[in-house]
Amino acid sequence: MKTTKKELPEFENEMEERKFWEDHDSTDYLDWDESQVARFPKLKPTTKSISIRLPQDLIDDLKILANKRDVPYQSLLKVFLAEKIEDEFSKKKVG
Repeated sequence: MKTTKKELPEFENEMEERKFWEDHDSTDYLDWDESQVARFPKLKPTTKSISIRLPQDLIDDLKILANKRDVPYQSLLKVFLAEKIEDEFSKKKVG
């Protein structure tokens, strides 16, 4: 039995749309059984520069590890940070 979906409102901006989805269930508006996987190979995640003070020894060790992997040390730091954050979120889900 196919149910009628609600009509999506027009949004004036992204913030308005974000607020809408905070309080509404997408299954009321979209038929996820008809969805398709989309790929956006040229889409780059938004990045923001930050300043962080680290001990020189830590930076030196990071550079040594990065050199062994033949990657820039800042890129390796992002990988390590992302892995640790994912681990922390996983612990909360399991525990």
